Amino acid sequence: MKRKLLAIALAVSFVFLFANGMVLAKTLKLGTIFPEDQPDSKGAVLFKKLVEEATGGGIEIKVFPNSQLGGPKEMFSQMQLGALEIGYYGINTLAWIKGGEPFEITAIPFLYKSYDAMRHVLTSDRFKPIIAKTEKDTGIKILNIIGDTPPRGLTTRDRPVWSAADFKGLKIRTAASPTVLAAMKKLGALPQQIAFSELYMALKTKVVDAQENGSITVKTKSLYEVQEYYMKTDYIRDIATFYVAQKTWDQLSDKEKKILFDASEQAGKYVTELAQRGINESLEFLSTKMKVIIPNNQSIRDTLEGVFEPLFEGKKWPVGLLKDVRELQK
Repeated sequence: MKRKLLAIALAVSFVFLFANGMVLAKTLKLGTIFPEDQPDSKGAVLFKKLVEEATGGGIEIKVFPNSQLGGPKEMFSQMQLGALEIGYYGINTLAWIKGGEPFEITAIPFLYKSYDAMRHVLTSDRFKPIIAKTEKDTGIKILNIIGDTPPRGLTTRDRPVWSAADFKGLKIRTAASPTVLAAMKKLGALPQQIAFSELYMALKTKVVDAQENGSITVKTKSLYEVQEYYMKTDYIRDIATFYVAQKTWDQLSDKEKKILFDASEQAGKYVTELAQRGINESLEFLSTKMKVIIPNNQSIRDTLEGVFEPLFEGKKWPVGLLKDVRELQK
């Protein structure tokens, strides 16, 4: 009798779950690159909570922060191979894999006026066909481009950077982005590629003179201990992005897809609130540890004028896209 009652209870549970468009015991892994105390990782935890609540436990999200599953390139590869379902990190990184090259345009210095302006551009009709092609070419679904991240500034040890001329001869650790490398070379700097885990020691031992990261990173990684000046250039912006393996996305019901999107909206807005609050707090903190400078950013923009079109237009991104991005922000 007990066995029969248990079987009936299980059958009722299955009927309930399928009637509501859920699949029983579906576990999805989500990877981020930042530690647990950073906005992106906190947003991933909120995403997990919202999805699990909305599906009644029908979808379980396991969050792996702090690059436990590797960096963006490694996680993209895992999504393509079916070993990882979801990633949450910058849209800049999509340009690092084959098929995502058009998103190199997101790393152009001084191109985007603000987080809101950048998100407006990337979610506009102009980018819809680019996103669709990228998803087809990479096998990775761009679920939502949402979540502010600290814009990149500049720190130096021995000398401040007041204008474009002060970059000359500066040994600076930069991201491995072709647009960043082109910009630094044009400015006369000497860009260096050093693993982030080795950056503090490289600055301390004077392997490099400078680095470019946002104020939150400079604070949390204690880079102020080995750098004297923080230049608020805000020269490169990024937006945290929810990526889903296309194979995983195709297996979800329409209701589940909507739940994931709605959760990403709420989580991304939460990340934006945390990031913007963190930027203000970190700058206030750094002003007690370093000399915070607002340089002549216009001189840097002027020096970089016309650098990127001949190098990347029609090669990385479609012809005319750079002009359209500027027009969309007017």
